[in-house]
Amino acid sequence: MLQVLQHQKTGEVIVDELPPPQCFPNGILVETRFSLISAGTEKTSVDNAKSSILQRIKRQPDQVKLVLDFIKKEGIFSTLDRVKAKLDSYKTLGYSAAGVVIETDCPEFLLGDRVAIAGAGYANHSEICAVPKNLAVKVPQEVDLADAAYTTVAAIALQGVRIANPKLGDNVAVIGLGLIGQITVQLLKANGCNVVGFDIDQSTFSIAKEFGCIATFPSSPDFVKDAIAQTQTLSFDSVIITASTTSNQPVELAIDLLRKKGSVVIVGAVPINLSRDVFYRKELELKIATSYGPGRYDPIYEELGIDYPLGYVRWTENRNMQAIIDLLAKGSLSFKKLTTHKYPISGATEAYKLISGEVSEKYLGILIEYQERTAKFQKVIESTTFDSSLDKINIGFIGAGAFAQNHLLPPLKSEGVNFIALSNSSSLSTHNVAHRFGFARQYSEGSLVIADPDVNMVFCASRHDSHAKYVMESIKSHKPIFIEKPLCIDSDELYDILELYEEHNGKVMVGFNRRFSKPFKKLKEYFDQTKDPMNIIYRVNAGLLPKDHWVQLPENGGRIIGEVCHFIDTMNYLTESLPANVFAYSASTHKPDYSNFDNVTIVLKYLDGSVGTVIYSSMGDPAMPKEYCEIYCEGKSAIMDNFKTVRFYRAGKKYVHNYDGDKGIKAEIKEVVSSLNKGVAFPIPFNSIVATTKATFAAIESLKIGEPIDLKLSE
Repeated sequence: MLQVLQHQKTGEVIVDELPPPQCFPNGILVETRFSLISAGTEKTSVDNAKSSILQRIKRQPDQVKLVLDFIKKEGIFSTLDRVKAKLDSYKTLGYSAAGVVIETDCPEFLLGDRVAIAGAGYANHSEICAVPKNLAVKVPQEVDLADAAYTTVAAIALQGVRIANPKLGDNVAVIGLGLIGQITVQLLKANGCNVVGFDIDQSTFSIAKEFGCIATFPSSPDFVKDAIAQTQTLSFDSVIITASTTSNQPVELAIDLLRKKGSVVIVGAVPINLSRDVFYRKELELKIATSYGPGRYDPIYEELGIDYPLGYVRWTENRNMQAIIDLLAKGSLSFKKLTTHKYPISGATEAYKLISGEVSEKYLGILIEYQERTAKFQKVIESTTFDSSLDKINIGFIGAGAFAQNHLLPPLKSEGVNFIALSNSSSLSTHNVAHRFGFARQYSEGSLVIADPDVNMVFCASRHDSHAKYVMESIKSHKPIFIEKPLCIDSDELYDILELYEEHNGKVMVGFNRRFSKPFKKLKEYFDQTKDPMNIIYRVNAGLLPKDHWVQLPENGGRIIGEVCHFIDTMNYLTESLPANVFAYSASTHKPDYSNFDNVTIVLKYLDGSVGTVIYSSMGDPAMPKEYCEIYCEGKSAIMDNFKTVRFYRAGKKYVHNYDGDKGIKAEIKEVVSSLNKGVAFPIPFNSIVATTKATFAAIESLKIGEPIDLKLSE
């Protein structure tokens, strides 16, 4: 499928062929008919990408802080590699489109439904879009899909009007008569308001008057008195700012226009440098509209499709979108006069020359048009070729997110494997990673990667809820799989995996990398001759993870299953035993930011008599190092401090070894590849992987019932 992409370093806009996206659970796939270029937002994106590094730093101080935080955590060279990779990639454009449903995973939509769709990263300038159900609304036959493509942008305007809460007969000024401003004028007029428009571009005035402005003026304090005269000297009840600028002038103009106790509503991207004195004397209100309504930026609403109750939240982003469609159907709203340009998807780059100023021509609404396809979209894109005659490991990779790109793929590349097939969370990320690492094929879904006849080894680092599926498919295909932890997220999945593993003589490796690190290798060597059981304390300053993060969602198992498994596996390695009994306690916190299950102490009794204790907390200070492990056995002690130092204690003496902080991922990948080349078993015994997985399930069960859980394992 064709999609519009923008290079993040140069700002170049291209149209490239990508594999189609997968349909979301509780979502739909839409074959696009029209998408709208949001000239203000997308011009800013293009301009930012073409800016110098210094200009970007000035505009995006939050990104600079993020980079500095990464330097503290991962070092300057690792951070520079991340920044370079980010800049040398493409991003999607667009967030307002309309089309026809071609696949559905929710009862609200059927095949063939005409829909308007929303959302950056969802309603892209792309022949096919994957959209969660709360970001789509049905479009009746009487509404042209070209008009329906404006729905998201119009919903932004509608949310601004709702925040302003105008009454019949109110005097309202609109500063900025671009696309959103012109729609705002129509909505205010339909609401019975007296509307006056302002813009620096006077060519917008004539259409603004057609849409309902009683007067229009240049955006300048010189015209304040003339504008107020339109209100019979009452001044304005509210001012809605839909302009986009780095100047504080729109806010200053709004203050001059408002009556006492009036309100400023900011919809556009403008700085807010306020004089308290002016706001104080007039008792003004400042309101900011969040995009197209309640639900925006809430992953539970947008991604999972969980709606807000109508009785408590009357107007969500979806209901705002539906209101726009209803107004279009009734003829109370019109976008036809807003459309100044249409481009086919194949010629979309010309549209961006228009908004970037390379082509000097007036524009307002710019639509990208897509032809209906009769043939099915290809689910695979051939990127490069590879020498199939080479007797190498041919990798199929599923879910190459940030962790995989920074920690798994580089060491795999250095091991000289063939990168054959890739499927990632989105078509764009598949495209970016395939080009960065040289994958021969891009697939629209992970199952196709496993089915590729040239793939003889599968790597998977997708979201946790998909792990069991891909493990089982790989086992049935008789292909070894490396699954980035965890193996699976519940006992039913584990049972199914074990059945297939036995039936097909499976080969499964889980990415428990700590045991491969130099500090833990040295610790293993240090205690290797001991016969007595060990006492191990593994403390983890895990850091706060928001409750709406995908790891925290029930379908992904949470942090005990998703991360504590690392530390249990490490204790399995040190003890050369398996956990027999698990007892867990949780800290009881009443603070809403913290999850009790993120603050746990888990005690494991091992078959050989060893005791392992994991203290896992999200309530610590981030300046404190993350991981710390103490080991006691036969009069010897050792302390591992965040993979930087190991202190050995014996016979009253202390010995210190220093390390570079590496957690063993490179060594892990090297051993995995070596085992494949030699045709031997993976470096972690599968029974140990299963025991670790069961121990995480048991920890959660223990937290729920307050009792120890017997794992019923044997050596």
